[in-house]
Amino acid sequence: MTAVGDATAVETDGAGRPGGWDDGLIARRAADRQQDAHAPAGGEGPEDFFAEEFGDLPPGGGEYGADLSVRLDALRELVGLSRARLAGDTLHEAGRVLDEAVARRRLSAQHTVVAVAGATGSGKSTLFNSLAGVRISETGLKRPTTSAPIACSWTDGAAGLLDRLGIPGRLRRRPFQAGTGAGTSGDEGLRGLVLVDLPDHDSAVTAHREQVDRVLALVDAVIWVVDPEKYADAALHERYLRPLAGHAEVTFVVLNQTDRLPGESADLVLDDLRRLLDEDGMALGEHGEPGATVLALSALTGDGVEELRELLRAFVQERGAAGRRLAADVDATAARLRPVYVAEGRAGLGEGAREEFADRLAAAVGAAAAGEAAEREWRRNAGKACGSPWLRLWRWYDARRVPGGGAALPGRAFAQPRDVEVTARQRVEQAVRTVADAATDGLPAPWAQAVRESAVRGADGLPEELDALAAEAAVPRGNPPRPAWWPAAVLAQAAMTLLQIYGGLWLLGQVLGVLEPNLFPPFLLMLAGVVGGPVVEWGCWAAARGPARRYGQDAERRLREAAAGCGRAKVLDPVSAELLRYREVRERYAAVTRAGLG
Repeated sequence: MTAVGDATAVETDGAGRPGGWDDGLIARRAADRQQDAHAPAGGEGPEDFFAEEFGDLPPGGGEYGADLSVRLDALRELVGLSRARLAGDTLHEAGRVLDEAVARRRLSAQHTVVAVAGATGSGKSTLFNSLAGVRISETGLKRPTTSAPIACSWTDGAAGLLDRLGIPGRLRRRPFQAGTGAGTSGDEGLRGLVLVDLPDHDSAVTAHREQVDRVLALVDAVIWVVDPEKYADAALHERYLRPLAGHAEVTFVVLNQTDRLPGESADLVLDDLRRLLDEDGMALGEHGEPGATVLALSALTGDGVEELRELLRAFVQERGAAGRRLAADVDATAARLRPVYVAEGRAGLGEGAREEFADRLAAAVGAAAAGEAAEREWRRNAGKACGSPWLRLWRWYDARRVPGGGAALPGRAFAQPRDVEVTARQRVEQAVRTVADAATDGLPAPWAQAVRESAVRGADGLPEELDALAAEAAVPRGNPPRPAWWPAAVLAQAAMTLLQIYGGLWLLGQVLGVLEPNLFPPFLLMLAGVVGGPVVEWGCWAAARGPARRYGQDAERRLREAAAGCGRAKVLDPVSAELLRYREVRERYAAVTRAGLG
């Protein structure tokens, strides 16, 4: 046995064997049962212990409130959806909070771990001993006095929590309480309290400061002890109080050593301390409002210590400190992640951006030029069918007379010069950049980068595919369709030709003396044929304007739709998928923050 003041501590190791100190009553009883296979079935077990100590509260960590559970699930989904889009260090804090939530849930929900933190000479160890009712933590003028965290537990069952804090068995203590029953120590109203005295946060020893930071990230609440000389210390406010302003509901700020302040000086210093906390952004729990608890006391004389003890009684009996601490951690994590999830504007691909993208692709593949070429092709075929035979014969002769003057080879109708191809590629790249800029307008930087990368990946090979579409989809294979009036026009043109031939033969017969001379009738026939042929051709040309224009528009539309479909499959769909993922994570982020985002 080792006596420290009036407190008792059993020297055992972590498994309950002699050599170290441990308050894991449940673990020791479980070990005893394993060693004694013939133990009575009706012996006291963990359930009996917790029923005796905490009434109907179940052992283990239990569950958080419904609201916090929903937020944790949303944060877990948020991290899962974001791992491929955000850097690992961006999500590190969120992952830590989720890990700590799981770890804390597995441990006792009936215990509240409260750390006592402060600067060198603030008297935190004296206050720690005063709350415990016995000298546990060393005090004195030697600095630093506290070199490692020391824990004082008012009830059994906190071994898992203390293991999580990394506090060895030799530094685990019990408060003094006369006439205490088995399994509990200290004030009856403080059942479940685990008080941890930390090293100085401004210690010259780096390892001490690292221990403070590590433990502060794991405890359920903190009592910050300040003195009249260092209560405005910039290191305290800038490194701890300001970053932890969102944890006000699990924060106590105690102005110690008021016995050193004469008259009303204590009230003045306390008011100035409240002012500094307000500047730090830490809400103060005044007038029944939630927030940090601020009070003045003297741990040396005991003045105000009972008030703090009463506040701790109410705080511990609520059994909600762990959940509130975790909720504050989630709030802080959400605040840090806001720049990577919340857009300044309403990001997305509107119809205007999609139409502009389709227009740019259509211009890149020359849809308008292809439509005009198709219209000219329809007119040329109409001219062949409805034109004068003599004109068609001349065109045939001219094509045979001029080398290479025949019809264009298949697949070369829309061949483009090299400089035109370069311009088309540039137009495609410009179209992709424009639609990516429209889609990322207002997006947070990581998601904007993901959208741009998906657009660039999709644009790889897009110009080549558009070139293939220009050759395949611009004009259908074969001759253009003929309207119903073409046969009548062909017959009319043939009739005009026959009139010319008949009138010519008639005149020739008269010239040769075979027929009686009468030049007027054959001349009229020839004139009718000569004039009627161009009239029929002109009428066909006028009638062909509408169908030719529609044919060209259909060709342009087909090429435009083909280009738009190719661009949609390779660029717009991947971009839309990234935007959909962003909307999903934004909804998850809104659930984490308990707020709807526009």
